[in-house]
Amino acid sequence: MTNSQYLKTLLALTFIMIILIAPALAQGDGFDDPAPGDVPIDGGLSLLVAAGVGYGMKKVKQKRKK
Repeated sequence: MTNSQYLKTLLALTFIMIILIAPALAQGDGFDDPAPGDVPIDGGLSLLVAAGVGYGMKKVKQKRKK
């Protein structure tokens, strides 16, 4: 596996793991939490993560062209 393929695979797996783990972290305690509806994570976090992954892939492609 070349270095760029490894990086693409690593970025894809990282993105998938973040998408799968984020909803579980946003659930709160459920037992001692007085207001279970107050979770400070919204959809903007996933957009920032997606933008970061896209920007990273763009930079990898630019570096690979040189």
